[in-house]
Amino acid sequence: MDTRRIIIASILAAAFGLNAHATDVIVKPGAYSIEKGLQQAREERRLNNADDVCLRLQEGTYYLNQPIIVRPEDNGTRIIADGKVTISGGVKISGWKKEGKYYVADVPDFNGRPLEFRQMWINGQKAVRARDVADFNDMYRIRSLDKAKETIYVPAEAVKKIVNARYAEMVIHEMWCVANLRIKGIKIQGDSAAVTFHQPESHVHFMHPWPSPMVNTDGRNSAFYLTNAKELLDTEGEWYLDARASKVYYIPRKGENMKTAEVIVPAVETLLKVEGTPDEPVKDVTFEGITFSHATWMRPSVSGHAPLQAGMYMIEAYKLRPKMNRPNGDHKLDNQGWVGRPAAAVSLNCAENVSFTKCTFEHNASTGLDYHLYIKGGSVDRCTFRDMGGSGILAGGFGPEGHEAHLPYAPTDERIICTGLSITNNLITDVTNDDWGCVGIGAGFVKDIKICNNEISEVSYTGISMGWGWNQQVCSMSNNLVSGNLIHHYAKHMYDTAGIYTLGSQPHSFIEGNVVRDIYSPSYAHDPNHWFYLYTDEGSSYITVRNNWTPTEKYLKNANGPGNTWENNGPGVPDSIKAKAGITPEAK
Repeated sequence: MDTRRIIIASILAAAFGLNAHATDVIVKPGAYSIEKGLQQAREERRLNNADDVCLRLQEGTYYLNQPIIVRPEDNGTRIIADGKVTISGGVKISGWKKEGKYYVADVPDFNGRPLEFRQMWINGQKAVRARDVADFNDMYRIRSLDKAKETIYVPAEAVKKIVNARYAEMVIHEMWCVANLRIKGIKIQGDSAAVTFHQPESHVHFMHPWPSPMVNTDGRNSAFYLTNAKELLDTEGEWYLDARASKVYYIPRKGENMKTAEVIVPAVETLLKVEGTPDEPVKDVTFEGITFSHATWMRPSVSGHAPLQAGMYMIEAYKLRPKMNRPNGDHKLDNQGWVGRPAAAVSLNCAENVSFTKCTFEHNASTGLDYHLYIKGGSVDRCTFRDMGGSGILAGGFGPEGHEAHLPYAPTDERIICTGLSITNNLITDVTNDDWGCVGIGAGFVKDIKICNNEISEVSYTGISMGWGWNQQVCSMSNNLVSGNLIHHYAKHMYDTAGIYTLGSQPHSFIEGNVVRDIYSPSYAHDPNHWFYLYTDEGSSYITVRNNWTPTEKYLKNANGPGNTWENNGPGVPDSIKAKAGITPEAK
């Protein structure tokens, strides 16, 4: 870290009798250099009354051992990239040696412990964790399931390779989610096999009714693929980690030289935390031009992953018999569920007017950027989100772990609600690659949010999902705006989807001037006709949907509440409106 500019600024301030001054803190790449820079900035405020402090990150990659934490003591700080700056949670793997058809390398310990990971990048290109199919259209389908015995029955030929594999996983397609289930045992029974799974995910997965593995008479049973077994390592570009031996195996793609290739695996789960308190939030901090990459997410390897929706994984869930009567016109409820939230490369809690401009979020295992609780104001503008396992952006709470997911959420302390966030002119593409049920932009219990002029493409499920709760009671959501977004090439893997999707009562909210087009048609969708351009789902109320261009009027209004207005949507929307959707020219 270079202190010359600090000294010069201090001398000038003293010479001219200034009470406060602007200060640049120059930070050079290093594991703890940004932390030290923040500490230096705090000292400048404390000792020299600095009121405009800018951390200037010099070009290079900043490899982390733990998250960077921005605190209330850092209020007012600008953190800007001078050149190409990457903050990485990755570790390089080197020393590759050829062993038969594989190249093998030792995996170093990380922070004193064996390193495990679920992703690997070769020269910036994501490699494939060994699986049984190269093309997902070739996935096998389940034959039946026994919820009481927590067992799924599959064709024997599908699992014969991995009968003796210790850590194999099944990833199963379940309507609008995929579940990652760690396989406990396989018993071949003629031309079928009984597959059981480890706890805790087995119990959660078989207790909940929605979503669930599908068994239909028309042959569209749930599809699945198998992964994380050396026996499945047979195709160029695939890899397998033997975690017990700390060795990774890889079959190179054509043209890859493993002696010179840059191989990076993720090791740090969250790269940056902005963490205040409800009474002392982090205020007026900005990040500009920084790339955040190689954040890991290991929960599926430890506890499995059985989501309810939008990547929110179930902690407890079960079916109701008989169904529960609900007030205010909501239809009867047949299940209960409590959810947790996936990790993010960058997370914010208790933050006011904290913004990201021209930043890039790439090569991450889960969510890119997460504005969670006690959020007021702030913006995400002209950023790029690509090559990620989960959602691009999440905003607002989806209910605390003690809050049943179908209840209206109206906390006494209203500050907890994400309010006034602006998400504009961002490119979100090639995300949701590992958890197919995640979304481009997901907003839960939010108020006064603006999601405008973003371009979203190449997503596995929904482009923009706004709202939560599956009920029509007015609670904490209102005055939300989804406007001028361009959403295309969505639903790559999942159906029961839409380009724009809503849940719950959101008075004075508008969905207008968006363009939604070009949906994928995966052959393994449980219901090939159950997709939409616009979709107001359970409890959606008091929302105006107008002037949205879609190729046809394929919309769904499912169990909606009162007060919704639909005006002038479809192919007849004027070209003048259609042309304005997407990233604005001045922002490109």
